[in-house]
Amino acid sequence: MGVGIAVGLSGFAFGVTAAGSGLSLLQSCALSLLVFTGASQFALVGALAAGGNPLTAAAGAFFLGVRNAFYGLRLSQLLALPRTVRPFAAHWVIDETTAVALAQPNRRGVRLGFTVTGLSLYLLWNLTTLLGAVGAEAIGDTDAWGLDAAGPAVFLALLAPMLKTTTERAVAGVAVLLGLGLLPVLPAGVPVLAAALAAPAVLYVTGRDRAPRDGGPAGGAPESGATRRPAPRPETAAGVRPGPRPATGPQADLPDGTPHDAPGEDR
Repeated sequence: MGVGIAVGLSGFAFGVTAAGSGLSLLQSCALSLLVFTGASQFALVGALAAGGNPLTAAAGAFFLGVRNAFYGLRLSQLLALPRTVRPFAAHWVIDETTAVALAQPNRRGVRLGFTVTGLSLYLLWNLTTLLGAVGAEAIGDTDAWGLDAAGPAVFLALLAPMLKTTTERAVAGVAVLLGLGLLPVLPAGVPVLAAALAAPAVLYVTGRDRAPRDGGPAGGAPESGATRRPAPRPETAAGVRPGPRPATGPQADLPDGTPHDAPGEDR
């Protein structure tokens, strides 16, 4: 719930920004009710405030929201919700609910964290959007408040403890570099999608580093098409292979070659 409260307050910033970009009170509230993904909403109203074309602004917001579809693929397995509930739960699949859900140790915790975070954030986000749009002039410049940074800050705070291995930290670092480097040259939303290329790139590099230096197959596995030779029979110290094991039991022959008599039989 703490995540929902902390991020939900940033709806003030969106309400003020939306009103300043020329959107009406109804349009601002409709975006929070129906879209409910802060990054895409800020991208849309920011592009409109800068005088951008509405279609271009909507396209940038759409590309920025595509990441939620990838979150949904993972959360669908963890939540395992009934089919009738999934369309409603999909509306709450955002950065913060995903981060809280992934941090839980079991399915019950995943469902509880997702539900509590989604509900508290949805209610507060829409309430503060309304208040921000209504009192835009009284609130003033939200940049001075720093409310627009609450969402990313909370998301990073939840994500950081999950980066436990060197590979995970490398993926996160390369993703940050890609996102920041492409931000000035690509439309809004596209750098975030391009940053996803960090994962296959890092895995490819680490996979090559783990390969044997001599170019042979990893893990000592036999090469394709190679036949496995049978192991040689052990030899004695004199280099002579041991002969066949002598027969034992009642059917074995005597040392002079005379066969054993059947049990109870006179010689």
